[in-house]
Amino acid sequence: QVQLVESGGGLVQAGGSLTLSCAASGRTFSSYVRGWFRQAPGKEREFVAAITWSGESRYLRDSLQARFTISRDNAKNTVYLQMNSLKPEDTAVYYCVADMAEVIHTTSAAYMYWGQGTQVTVSS
Repeated sequence: QVQLVESGGGLVQAGGSLTLSCAASGRTFSSYVRGWFRQAPGKEREFVAAITWSGESRYLRDSLQARFTISRDNAKNTVYLQMNSLKPEDTAVYYCVADMAEVIHTTSAAYMYWGQGTQVTVSS
């Protein structure tokens, strides 16, 4: 049984920071691409960031590159999303994803494993 469990979401004021964590269990995830998507109310789910198993290749949504960082700790089977200078438009449910792949994909259909999501709310 594969499980992805997100943590670290919550309520933060605009300009603040949050770090999301996603712990994986049930399988060796060191060879998996790991990433994050988000879905705001009334909007489609969108790609946020992803990182290859080695950590050498990372890709973030263009509009988030200046504020968000993705990293991983394979020893802990955990991926992180550091979010700085948060804006109200970052308010969304953030989903952790994983898939056995050698390259990063930005479409949700490419990811087999999904967490339940964690709510991030940024107040103005």
